[in-house]
Amino acid sequence: MAVTSLWHVKGSIKDVIDYIENPEKTVPNQDMQDFFDVFSYVKNPQKTNEGEYVSAVNCLKETALQQMILTKEQYQKTGGYIAWHGYQSFKPDEVTPEQCHEIGLKLAREMWGDKYQIIVATHLDKGHLHNHFCFNSVSYLDGSKYNYSKSEQKRLREVSDRLCFEYGLSVIEHPKKAPSRPLYLDEKDGKPTRYNVYREDLKGAINGSRDLQHMMKYLADKGYEIDFSGNHWKMKLPQYKHFTRLDTLDERLTPDFIRSCLGGASRYGNYKARISYSPHMPEQYKNAWKPHQKTTGILALYYYWCYQLGIFPKGTDYKPTSPLMKEELRKLDEMGLSGNR
Repeated sequence: MAVTSLWHVKGSIKDVIDYIENPEKTVPNQDMQDFFDVFSYVKNPQKTNEGEYVSAVNCLKETALQQMILTKEQYQKTGGYIAWHGYQSFKPDEVTPEQCHEIGLKLAREMWGDKYQIIVATHLDKGHLHNHFCFNSVSYLDGSKYNYSKSEQKRLREVSDRLCFEYGLSVIEHPKKAPSRPLYLDEKDGKPTRYNVYREDLKGAINGSRDLQHMMKYLADKGYEIDFSGNHWKMKLPQYKHFTRLDTLDERLTPDFIRSCLGGASRYGNYKARISYSPHMPEQYKNAWKPHQKTTGILALYYYWCYQLGIFPKGTDYKPTSPLMKEELRKLDEMGLSGNR
């Protein structure tokens, strides 16, 4: 399995010339620094096994930057993006250094080798082997500038996957956008993020429903808005603007798979949606709340004072099943535990 990415490098020709003439005194922006780092691998061979895993396409690796500058000057295209920089990263222990570099070089030649000057450097100093690509934004062949479109992004992924398949490596079957790092860490720790709550409630809806109609009612009673039309079913809580596709929560959650799994725990009938509360809330209050029914009596008074005391945020709808509410309850639990010490 290999993950790929590509981005443009901003800067100026002067930055590149200054770096060539005196790299020790060059202090470029971060994008330019990453770009220059790739070329420094030629001069700093510790990361690439004495330079064995640095290759050039349509130029000499020792003078690649100089040749790229000459190409830009030849076609009078010294402005705009300096170059393009990308990577191809493999799972730990899945490839040897030789395979990693060989696959990276084949990928670079197939993607950009017909028109552009390229450096391919393979990193060996991390837990996972990965290739870096840097290539000129201007073609040495006809002076055209490279355009990274959605179709090019798709082609890069497909070429990488095909090469991985040819080498007997695993391939990502359903690539999707990675979550932000804070969200990733919260998900990993099992905290009640929106997506963890979605998965938990979906599991209950699927296992506790013997037919699709009851599953939809179950989720509605939990407070969700659902869209089960088309090939990609979606759901969301009211406080969020956009729907979330079920198959992004878990790639197995396709309509056919969900239908085949209905009623896994409902042997004697459909389950009703249940609402989870903090263990510090009195039991009689927990059992008093009914979905989509007006709260009255002592529970309504309890909620009122929770608002007045600032336990529940004012100016918002109180929805016990929302991820935000579950997070607040988790904080209350922690406060309760710390108060008992």
